[in-house]
Amino acid sequence: MIDRSGGLVGPGPDAGAIDGGDPAGAARPAGAGWPLAPNQVGVHLADALAERPGMHTVVAAYRLTGTFDGELLAERFRALVRRHPALSSRLVDDGPALGMARSDTAPEWRDETLPPSAADDDGADRRLAECLRPIDTRHGPLMRGALLRRKDGDADLVLTASHLVVDDQAMETAVAEVLTGDTTRSPGDYPGWATAAAGAALRGAGRAAARRAELAALPLGTEPAWGCGDAAAGDADGGQLPFTVPDDVWRKLAGTARTLGISRYSALTAAVGLVLARNGGTDASLVGSFVTRRPAAQRHTIGYFSNTVPVPVRLAEDGTVAGFLRTCHRQCLAAYRDADLPLFDVLPAGHQSGAGPLTAAVAPLWTPPPLRLPGLTARPLPHPFAGAAKFPLLVYVDMAAEGAAEGLLQFRHRWFSAEQAALFTRQLVAVLREFAERPDARLVSVSVLDEADRQRVLAAGLGAPLAPEELSVPALFTRRAGLSPDRIAVNDGHTALRYAEVDERSDTVARALAEAGVRAGDRVGVRMERSCDLIVALLGVLKTGAAYVPLDPSYPEARLALVIGDADVRVVVGDADSPPADLPEHIDWLPVHTRPRDPARPLPAVDPDLPCYAIHTSGSTGRPKGVLVTHRNVTSLLNATREDFGLGPDDVWSLFHSFAFDFSAWEIWVCLLTGGRLVVVPRAVSRNPEEFHQLLEDEEVTVLSQTPTAFGLLLATDRLARGGLSVRLVVFGGEPLDTRTLAPWFERYPGARVENMYGITETTVHSTTHTVTREDTRTGSRVVGRPLPGWEIYVLDAHGRPVAPGVAGELHVGGSGVALGYLDRPELTAERFTTDRHPRVPGGRLYRSGDQGRLLPGGVLEHLGRLDDQVKVRGFRIELGEVRDALLRDPSVTSAAVVVHGAGTAEARLDAYVVLADGGSTDGLLRRAAARLPEYMVPQTVTALTALPVTANGKLDKARLPAPEPDADAPAGPAGSPDAAGDVLDRVVGVWRDVLDVPVAPDDNFFDLGGTSLLALRLKTALRGAGLPELALKEVIRHATPAAMTALLRDRAGAPGEAAG
Repeated sequence: MIDRSGGLVGPGPDAGAIDGGDPAGAARPAGAGWPLAPNQVGVHLADALAERPGMHTVVAAYRLTGTFDGELLAERFRALVRRHPALSSRLVDDGPALGMARSDTAPEWRDETLPPSAADDDGADRRLAECLRPIDTRHGPLMRGALLRRKDGDADLVLTASHLVVDDQAMETAVAEVLTGDTTRSPGDYPGWATAAAGAALRGAGRAAARRAELAALPLGTEPAWGCGDAAAGDADGGQLPFTVPDDVWRKLAGTARTLGISRYSALTAAVGLVLARNGGTDASLVGSFVTRRPAAQRHTIGYFSNTVPVPVRLAEDGTVAGFLRTCHRQCLAAYRDADLPLFDVLPAGHQSGAGPLTAAVAPLWTPPPLRLPGLTARPLPHPFAGAAKFPLLVYVDMAAEGAAEGLLQFRHRWFSAEQAALFTRQLVAVLREFAERPDARLVSVSVLDEADRQRVLAAGLGAPLAPEELSVPALFTRRAGLSPDRIAVNDGHTALRYAEVDERSDTVARALAEAGVRAGDRVGVRMERSCDLIVALLGVLKTGAAYVPLDPSYPEARLALVIGDADVRVVVGDADSPPADLPEHIDWLPVHTRPRDPARPLPAVDPDLPCYAIHTSGSTGRPKGVLVTHRNVTSLLNATREDFGLGPDDVWSLFHSFAFDFSAWEIWVCLLTGGRLVVVPRAVSRNPEEFHQLLEDEEVTVLSQTPTAFGLLLATDRLARGGLSVRLVVFGGEPLDTRTLAPWFERYPGARVENMYGITETTVHSTTHTVTREDTRTGSRVVGRPLPGWEIYVLDAHGRPVAPGVAGELHVGGSGVALGYLDRPELTAERFTTDRHPRVPGGRLYRSGDQGRLLPGGVLEHLGRLDDQVKVRGFRIELGEVRDALLRDPSVTSAAVVVHGAGTAEARLDAYVVLADGGSTDGLLRRAAARLPEYMVPQTVTALTALPVTANGKLDKARLPAPEPDADAPAGPAGSPDAAGDVLDRVVGVWRDVLDVPVAPDDNFFDLGGTSLLALRLKTALRGAGLPELALKEVIRHATPAAMTALLRDRAGAPGEAAG
């Protein structure tokens, strides 16, 4: 029997009985019989926070075969409800105290005959209908009954009760009394027990605060970080999935548990906690565990004696499995000792709302035996799951099984797909097997993937096979020039060069460099403005076997000096006759038009494994680091994309980016090696969206490469432009793309192909690709697709282990694009370029990207931003990308950026910057974001800009963001007066101070100040008593600072017809 709400029902450790009596401080609600016990408060709060109140019910369904009297069963049912105060009660929640009072409403009993169609599903649909009907807790009574007669003479007895007043043992007692009529057993005194428990909870406030502080130290999120569910699903909509722990695993686990002196239930809790922590990318998790506190004297009392306690599970990866299990067992026992405390009161701040108080919980799976009476057999039925899950994941296992143990996983659709739920069950069984068979192993060696799942994950990281290219970049260019010598290769607005001319002029540059002493393997600086001559110079350097080092003249001189020194550059090619004044004296300056003394000097054959270029990227220490990329890396990128993208001589490419940015290598070399025409975009034009749009139109560019930030500016211009573009392929890279911003592009250019490509300088520009669809613009997909042919991408955890689909980890890139390493940085190269443990080619390496991503169940990769994009504000870990995503979901926003100011200090805060759609306003923007984000993730300010600033490479330039506008999202009060808004805040702060009896500031968190579940109920009543608009309990909990609550109250005051709910 399982309560269909996902409540934890079944036998568990007895935390000891509470003596009866009416202790001082246990307030009784007006007109009520008794106060709610702490565990009942938890059920009430969970129900109040649910989308569908009244759904936290427990159902018992039995098939009756033999002789029975329907009228007699009805009479016994009514007697049952009268006999047990818990069943004949109603909830009182409209005063300062919370409790139960006797209901004057007669209990509902239905006696009906099922239609013939019910035989098709064995009556399951009708039983499901009974499950789905909520219990009206405010009017009561809190149990109803139904006798569903079947055409074969059998019938189904279905009892449904509020979870407030029953657990499974209570339901078993209720069924027995209805079927046997036996009332000789004492009904006990549930009101007395609940009253004593409420008083004990008041006295245990100090223990609750201490427990909450202990749990707050754990690195926990408030929502599952690794789900791949349906965001449109309801909060509690769910499914269930049966699974089996094999006989050999269950028996061996019993032996291991006996040896270690622990219970199998603790081992199950530890296994769930380990899977949660690994999947969440942390070294700790919080698991809900069922515990029953039913005293022996109340064995046959109908009431709710159970509670869910949070068990912290900490991973000591260097320790042994046995040590981990013993520690977890001790944590379970410690949690059970606090089982008299309300769950909501011991949870860290922020966990009282959102996905639910806990990501996962465990409970025993228990099925009562059949009841055999004279002439009648009552067999328990597995009632249909009604689709309301109390937790994102709820694990039931038959703890009493001798052989194979049956299990059941209930899950929420909003967080987990059915495929992911099935994977979780396999992960759990895999970990239990490791526990059972390898207790002396190090915990770090325990895999949360079985071998089949591990191989599936690794296979998803492999791109299609790619044959290695044996020719170098200049060799392939010369071959291309021979095929189409008279086609235009490059033009810059002043000059146009044919392929044959570029080939000949680059030969001249190469010979002049060779005469200057440049040899294969050297590094040559190129300091030139964007022009046709720049392309000639780059190709000329490559023809010597040297690598070019970009020195963009627009970069600061200090930066260029660092690059020259780091790359050990001895020769620089330039577009001026004389060197710049700041060029070091030991550097030779070679004008690009220098003629060699020997124009027939032979040029060397270039080894494709030699470096092609050394591009410097930003370093965390402030010192740029040079990345050595080979010719074979570049030609692999060419061969991996040419056929799929249909690249060829008819294409016109734009060279939009600085040649010091690796995106340019894609634009230059893939264009020229496929025979296309390269249009050089002057730097000034690249920074002016209107002029750039005109250039694209005039030159009939077909292949456009952009960062999302730069494209946003172009897209705004395109909306106003008279003429259209000829672009057939847009390639995004360089930074994360929010596909929702592309809807206008698809409207205007429905035939254009859009590719979102993920890559990094160290793996040769691009590593994956995903064709963006119209559907992506509606869902805001962050998918970057699958690896390119020849590339490999694996999602690994901090210990280098493959993680499960849906789980975030660091992206490790291998295969044909992995660069040689960093210039003269052997230690950094060894740290970031590691050995590939499962290479397609022997000796392969992986590059640790520092980017976070996950493999979705369908086998595609989702990019989640930089690992260092995670910040900590007020103790909470926050992904800035998640906050930005919430802002972009608002129809008034077209672009957004979120930054943290005061990082690492107590004053740390989030500030948002947005570009608004036509007619958009920042009014209400943050309040709407608060509907999608926990309170601590909502930015303090929002500042509207005409455009987000970008760097020379087209990425967001955070340094140029202006100071945030204070209170930009604080609209006036209902009367339009700022003073009215301040008055509301003052009143809210005053009510909080009275209820909590502590000093209160506008941004203080209710639970951080010592707030409890009961105090939240009192706060709700006190706010109404202060003349403020009424708030529902879930609104009180979810707006957990005076500032957030004030914003909600002002909205409520401005909409007098709106119900509080």
